[in-house]
Amino acid sequence: MPRTSTLECSGCPPLRALTFDALGLIKVVEARDKQRGAPQVVERWGDPESSKCVMAVSMIDRESHPLLAVARKNNQIEVLSPVNGDIQATITDANDLDVQSEVNNIVGLHLFAKQNSELASRDCTLLTCTTKGNASIRSIELVDSSTVSSCIDSPKIWNVCSGGNILCCKVDGNEKFALFGGKGVEMNIWDLNNFTKIWNSKPPPKDNLGIFTPTWFTSATFLMKDDHRKFVAGTNSHQVRLYDMSAQRRPVLSFDFRETPIKALAEDIDGYSIYVGNGSGDMASVDIRTGKMLGCFSGKCSGSIRSIVRHPELPVIASCGLDSYLRLWDTKTRQLLSAVGSMLYFFVRGGMLYSSFYWDMYAWKLK
Repeated sequence: MPRTSTLECSGCPPLRALTFDALGLIKVVEARDKQRGAPQVVERWGDPESSKCVMAVSMIDRESHPLLAVARKNNQIEVLSPVNGDIQATITDANDLDVQSEVNNIVGLHLFAKQNSELASRDCTLLTCTTKGNASIRSIELVDSSTVSSCIDSPKIWNVCSGGNILCCKVDGNEKFALFGGKGVEMNIWDLNNFTKIWNSKPPPKDNLGIFTPTWFTSATFLMKDDHRKFVAGTNSHQVRLYDMSAQRRPVLSFDFRETPIKALAEDIDGYSIYVGNGSGDMASVDIRTGKMLGCFSGKCSGSIRSIVRHPELPVIASCGLDSYLRLWDTKTRQLLSAVGSMLYFFVRGGMLYSSFYWDMYAWKLK
């Protein structure tokens, strides 16, 4: 099994997080008592296998029937319980979309939470998107792990781009609109009710030297859960851009962050602050209303940051990166609370290594 090590830090409040790696393992990280030390890996779900490399994940956080969806390199999607890791559904995209090539893996995955509560234990609805822009929405039946789940009705299939590679996909808080972008693909927003594109970004003009920056978006997030019109996107040219689709197609605000590509973005619950991580391990919080940096997080990471998630209730933010550590930070002081070195393997997107995780709030509340 992978080596697990901890760092001497100030400790963090009780919480639970899920991590995912290149060998298909799902690891449960828990901090049960602030006085008893740093978080530790307490469970590992699945068997290590390179063909089950995790490509994308999504989770429904609710007290009744929480669900976790995992898209794997072998084109399978598993729906599990985030409490105990039991598989509740297994589906494959190979019959509906051309994702059999390794260059067209699933990079976007979303589990829809807003559905009839009486049906939540029997079926679920998934949005998937591949590197080449093949998107689909389908409802699947939840059965036991011994059988392959079937679609309740015919999946809705469309294409979100005519060229380039999709690298980021995000669904808004109301689950009515989806955001897509990537290398050679401008940011575009789709209405999920009628599967039509309602907005497309326009690249910034050439700079003072007449140089045009090629389109290459690496990450994106909506600024507020209930407003799909404003979102933030990071680029490979170390730019962070704020878009407002009700104002214009070009960014309303743009600023550079250090000198390496932006690899991860996350919004704060206040609706105007964001967290930025880049390829050299720098992480900072920014007031997106002005573009002013509020401060950098103390304790530089040794590797590229590939995932940032804000805790929905506690003043805690977590990051994963190529240095094999899951780090937990205080959002107010930006000091390192704790870290656990268990992420020795990372899953692959577009030839780049990265690591990710999700808060498992439901299981944490049961403690």
